[in-house]
Parts: sequence; structure tokens; C-alpha cells
Amino acid sequence: MPTLRIAVDGPLDLARTLAPLRRGYGDPTMRIADRRCWRATRTADGPATVVIDVQGDTVVAEAWGPGADRALSDVPGLIGLHDDRTGFRPLHPVIAELDRRFRGVRIGRSGAVFESLVPGIVEQKVTGEEARRAFRGLVRAFGEPAPGPEAFNLRLPPAPERLAALPYYGYHAFGVERRRAEVIRRVAARAAWFEGTVDLPLDEAYARLTALPGLGPWTAAEVAVRALGDADAVSVGDFHLPNLVGSVLSGERGGDDARMLDLLEPYRPHRARVIRLIESAGSALWGARRGPRMATRRIESI
Repeated sequence: MPTLRIAVDGPLDLARTLAPLRRGYGDPTMRIADRRCWRATRTADGPATVVIDVQGDTVVAEAWGPGADRALSDVPGLIGLHDDRTGFRPLHPVIAELDRRFRGVRIGRSGAVFESLVPGIVEQKVTGEEARRAFRGLVRAFGEPAPGPEAFNLRLPPAPERLAALPYYGYHAFGVERRRAEVIRRVAARAAWFEGTVDLPLDEAYARLTALPGLGPWTAAEVAVRALGDADAVSVGDFHLPNLVGSVLSGERGGDDARMLDLLEPYRPHRARVIRLIESAGSALWGARRGPRMATRRIESI
């Protein structure tokens, strides 16, 4: 198995940096410990499993599968070693304190656009619990065992051709109604085209990520911050985010997208960094401030 060793300049909080890629604690494609991560992915060269281990100021990564070399070459971007903090000034005292406490949190770049698109679509307009359950079900039903030791017990995300071929009603068993199912099928049929966004300037990448019906600014931002490393991505249209940002930056409750964008404007082009710092603080900072919860929905028609 190929191995990569990388000297890290500055702090690296591996768990919090990679946390956005994991879709809940039961995500079959990924496990994260404090200083170690196991991840199954599909690269351009084939499936791979990569294990990333932080050992002092060195990161050691090992990989298995046909895509092992490609997966290792993606590790520096994945863990945020190319993250550029130039120009970032934590103006608000809470953000300054969070930046001090979570300095090792970086904006990574997975380069895996389709692997971010599918769960992003699944998460549209539903509760987090529903989305995580649906994604786990799709992976277990249509993903294969990941390369590497069986002890890893990981599964690969479903291949695009599997999801494109699945009829819309085949998604219903996982709690995904026809609208989202059709979006996944259309995206899966053009997976290679979407993967090409990694080579585009960000404005062109966003245009491509919103080119099909059912892909809006929220989904594009969710993909861009994970797959493209966009440190300025803001998920406009999120149910909780305006209230979360407003409560931390202004003490206001019940904020909307316009107010959220106004509060974040001084941090451009690092708005996603501010959001990540707020989210990294967890319930100790904002747990009681998140406002109303979205109700669980049911599929009423097929």
C-alpha cells in the first residue's frame, strides 16, 4: 500500500476540518477520531480507502485500492494544507476568540464533487435526521465494500451509473421523494461534467453547479465549501444558518438570509471560515440559540 508523509506548518485540527465531509456519525463512507480519519472514495483512477493519521507535526496517510495513489495526492487539499487565510481579520470578539480556540480548523478541498452533490441533494428541505438516514440507506444498498482491511468496515459511495439507473420510485424506500430522486438521477447521468468544476474558476463552477433544475444556491454552496475549498461559500436558504449567524454576530434571533449576508459581508472572502468557526464551537455557544426546528416530513405521493 502506498504511504504519504507530510510535514504540517501550523496547527491542524483533523477532526473538525474533515467533519463537514461526514454525513452523521453513522456515515458508512467515513469515520473520524480525534487525530485519525478513515475515508472511502471514488477517484478518477478507481475506488480507494485512505487513512489519515496526525502524528505531532506530521501527517501520515496510507491508501488501498486502484485509486490509492490518486487519493494520496488529494490528501494535502483534503486536510486544508492549501487553505489561504490571507486577509482574514476576526472583527467580532466572539469570532476572534473562536479563531484562537479553533486555529487548527481549516477549509479543505476534497475534489469529489459528485460525492458532495448527492448528499447535498438528499439534504434539501428535510431535517438532518431524515437526510442522514436516507444517505446511509443509499450507501448500504448501492455502495460496495471499500478497498483495504475488512476491519475498516467502510463502504464506497454509490457509483453514478447505479444512481442514474435507479428509477425515481426506487428512492422512496430511503425516504427520498420523486423531486429529489429525479435531481439525483439527472446529476448522476452527468457526473463527469460536474466533476469538471474542480478545474474551473469559482464563478464558472457555481454556474455549472446551478445549471440543472433542482440545483440552487444552497446546494451549490454546500458542495463548493467541501469539494472546491471555497472559504467564502454561504448556504443561502438554510433553515438554521441565518438564526445561528445572527445570534452570534448581533445577538438577534429569527434572522433571515438578507440580515445574515449583511452581518457576514465584512468577512468576505472568508465568510465560510466564520461560519465554520461558529459551527465548531458546538452547543456550548449556540445550542440554545438555533431557533425552531424543521418538522420531519413524509412522502405523501409518488
